[in-house]
Amino acid sequence: MNPDSRRLRFVYFLIAGSGLVSVARAMSLSFLAVKLQKSFGLGPAAIGILLGTGPLLGAIAAPFAGSLSDRVGRVLMLVLMLALTALALIGMGFAQSVTAFCAAQIVAAVSIAVYEPISRALMSDICPPERRLKYFSWRYMVANAGWAVGPLIGVAAGTALSAMFMVAGCIYAVFAIALHLLGTPETIDAEKSESHRQPSVVESIRSAARDPRLAFFVGGGTLLLAVYGQWSATLAPYLGATMEGGVDIFAYLLSINGLVVLVGNLFARRLIEKVGALHAMVLGCVLILASELGFLASSSFTGFALFMVLFTIGEILVVPSEYLLVDGICNARNRGSYFGAHSFSTIGNFFGPALGGLMLGTFGGTGMFLTFAAFAAASAVMFTIGMRMPPPRPRVQGLPAAAAIEISGLSRRLHYA
Repeated sequence: MNPDSRRLRFVYFLIAGSGLVSVARAMSLSFLAVKLQKSFGLGPAAIGILLGTGPLLGAIAAPFAGSLSDRVGRVLMLVLMLALTALALIGMGFAQSVTAFCAAQIVAAVSIAVYEPISRALMSDICPPERRLKYFSWRYMVANAGWAVGPLIGVAAGTALSAMFMVAGCIYAVFAIALHLLGTPETIDAEKSESHRQPSVVESIRSAARDPRLAFFVGGGTLLLAVYGQWSATLAPYLGATMEGGVDIFAYLLSINGLVVLVGNLFARRLIEKVGALHAMVLGCVLILASELGFLASSSFTGFALFMVLFTIGEILVVPSEYLLVDGICNARNRGSYFGAHSFSTIGNFFGPALGGLMLGTFGGTGMFLTFAAFAAASAVMFTIGMRMPPPRPRVQGLPAAAAIEISGLSRRLHYA
């Protein structure tokens, strides 16, 4: 089998694996709050702190793990993270005390948070640049399909939540073993990456931290995730408190969101290819902004359904565009550290619901929706500024001059379209 065919097979395997682990996560971790409340008697505040701790630690750990993957290999790191997640999920299934369950849950959350950016970096390693949007888009679509199917499996399982954690752990274990056995195909930039000294983990992190473009991308991504990352956590209580039959309306909106993601993904990818990643990102932010204002003005299911379609179109534009923008400012030697550093934007998943809930309780829906609309506008500005900024000057001592020139030149070949 030639290298191109092997790389293509590996990409398909990663995409399928992404869908598989999404099903595993959705059918188990979606019901964490239920498990903590019914089995261990925790209150809402304790549950919120616990569910936020693991992902927050993961956001901090991801840059270091991503940089480490640049040195020791992405497949090794992915297998390790999948194995840790498998053990943690199985441990959650067997846990009899709240301490053991919480410790296992934090390990699982950190491992999952580290797995995501390294997996995206590996996709970039083995995909030709002209096909990266296509495969990133497929990966996003398959993952969303997994999140649509997984909760239904969990609901069907009923009270057997412990068994669901164990089954999910076994799925992760199977994926880890298959990934280890498949091995790593030759990357697109193999020759270039081998011809220069690989920077240390500290050097990689320092280089990523020095790049002002990445700083703006992280800032913009944080604001965007605050709006769409956990939108159900803020929209559900608003509908429940202000609309008759709000719970039913929210359930329908969930279905609309999932359907639009699956149906619109192909059209979104073609639009990104046509107008460019930056323009698609800005358009997505504008659509999300308009949808937040639309939610504020809506008073019926029809209005909310219409603006949920608009919101979801914005979401499926910004997610792959954001990956492309980050991919455009890194190279084979620092891709893990850049994607890892960018994953710090997942803190938006935590302060978004917290700030949204605060605004909803203090100022009502007006304050919440206007805040999120402002976040979407600010995100568009930050991505645009970041894209226009020049790359940092290479400062790594001992790096050959030719390599420094190559890094600078590669960084300037940005997707300005």
